[in-house]
Amino acid sequence: MKNKFFSLVICFVILGCVSTKNISVQTDTLQAKDLFPLGRTDITNNQLELISSAVHFGFSFEGSSCEIYVSVPDWLDHNYLQYELDGVYQKRIKISKEQTQPIRLNASGNGKHTIWIYKATEATTGPIFIQKISAKNIQDIPITNAPLIEFIGNSITCGAAADASEVPCGIGVYHDQHNAYYAYGPRVARRLGANYILSSVSGIGIYRTWNKEEPSMPQVYDKTDFLVQSSRYWDFTKYSPTIVSIALGTNDLSNGDGNSPRTAFDSTKFVSAYIGFVQFVKTKYPGAQIVLLNSPMVSGDRDILLQHCLNTIKSRIDNLYPSHQPIAVFFCKPMKANGCSGHPSVEDHAILADELFPLFKNFLVH
Repeated sequence: MKNKFFSLVICFVILGCVSTKNISVQTDTLQAKDLFPLGRTDITNNQLELISSAVHFGFSFEGSSCEIYVSVPDWLDHNYLQYELDGVYQKRIKISKEQTQPIRLNASGNGKHTIWIYKATEATTGPIFIQKISAKNIQDIPITNAPLIEFIGNSITCGAAADASEVPCGIGVYHDQHNAYYAYGPRVARRLGANYILSSVSGIGIYRTWNKEEPSMPQVYDKTDFLVQSSRYWDFTKYSPTIVSIALGTNDLSNGDGNSPRTAFDSTKFVSAYIGFVQFVKTKYPGAQIVLLNSPMVSGDRDILLQHCLNTIKSRIDNLYPSHQPIAVFFCKPMKANGCSGHPSVEDHAILADELFPLFKNFLVH
């Protein structure tokens, strides 16, 4: 009888230890479908596919760390996320195709923390897939109802070739220096307390690309992944921007790569294609204030020509839509780029954002 009682006590002790251990390591899981991303995404095989530059989502958790289950497609060697912890930007995170373990993000202290995850690279780089996130008491963060700004543009808007702090210019592949978080658009929006999405493609123009005759932004804008051959069409009813900023023209005016035949810039084609594109945007966002920007990378006679074209586009659109808000045109100052391959650096984007901030603030205040 004594031995039976002793065995029963031991059994209770063991069970109690097992139960306590389970409680101490227990984590909660947030599935990809339960996240609230802002930007172009898709749900693919129960995974959240992050597509566009700076597409982002947020969550909170308790404790000292969280784990993000993430991958890239087999055809893509690597891609980059970046994140903000408790309101402070941290760094970029390289995600390789050999990724088998979740990414662990550490926080100081065991209290409640907030994380925002951003895609550092553009759509044409390739997607990043989020399967789930694990942490103690994890909760998704819905997007606020703050005004939304959509920034349409090229590599400058993407934040391409802006950040050589980890991979020097001329080393690695093109997207190794992408930093969408610190591009001018997100900087302006965050400073205004506004939401934002980036619809941008490196090398693209309004009627041609930097070294070829296509694709152009009008050809890819309605595709979820900005690819001409894509069969996925974007659902424009997902968002209703207060402001749509369009910064195109740098690549239309480009002299090309010196290898492919390059015809002279055709201002008639440029103006016609730009008007058609603005009209398309108006069919999707009829109440939005549209802003046309020139390029800080274009100077001299080419800048004079671009400004003339933009003024012509404004005049014709305003005449076509007399009851709509007039098109706004803003001319940035020419800039000597300090990033890679003639692009603005992270610091250059800060200067550009300072220049643009009063313009966007004026539209949101009024």
